[in-house]
Amino acid sequence: MKHPLPARPELGTRDGLAYALFLPPVEPRAGVVICHGAGSSKESHFDFARGAVAYDMAALAFDARGHGRSEGRFGPGAIEDVLTMCGVMREHTPRLALRGSSMGGFCAIHAAAADAMADAVVAICPAPEDFLLRGLRSGRLEGFEADLVGLEPWLEGLSLTDAVASLAPRTALLLLHARGDEQIPYTISEELFEAAGEPKRMLLLPGGHHRSIQHDLELQAESLKFVERAAVA
Repeated sequence: MKHPLPARPELGTRDGLAYALFLPPVEPRAGVVICHGAGSSKESHFDFARGAVAYDMAALAFDARGHGRSEGRFGPGAIEDVLTMCGVMREHTPRLALRGSSMGGFCAIHAAAADAMADAVVAICPAPEDFLLRGLRSGRLEGFEADLVGLEPWLEGLSLTDAVASLAPRTALLLLHARGDEQIPYTISEELFEAAGEPKRMLLLPGGHHRSIQHDLELQAESLKFVERAAVA
């Protein structure tokens, strides 16, 4: 018995950002822009993108600057870069969600707040500014090129808590966190959930580690159902 080949993306660049766009065979009901974590790449989230296609949604994964095939260094333009990718997605569907993990969760929340029109944001173990600053200063955030001089004052001027609080009621928020996360304590998501308005949902999973949720098929399905309810219903 032959199994269908996995969905192949359309590869492209926009403003120096390399992206992979997954489109369903029908008119997409919504689109998801995927933000990867520090030192990762767009390819790490192709599994989630293909899952979105199975829900007749479009998905776009891209390399943040300083990562993969994108130009430049990761710096203060990171949120604008996510919004640029949202613009690419809106060429295919007006209904939009963002999904990010760790540093990507930070970017997804801030971009959703800046966009003010996103239907949903899914944040997996999102990293707040002070954690990113400590990681940069200690050298623990590695595997990518960063604009260290520009990042520090930029991060010091941001508040993930304020960004989360600004989402309601336009943008639904889903927070996912493993209690065993060794890098970002699950209490961070608890604090963000408390600051957020409705509609919101939080799933805290027993055990696990910093990367365990991203590729869990059941949790990917929960995320896509959440987006479906927010963006399609």
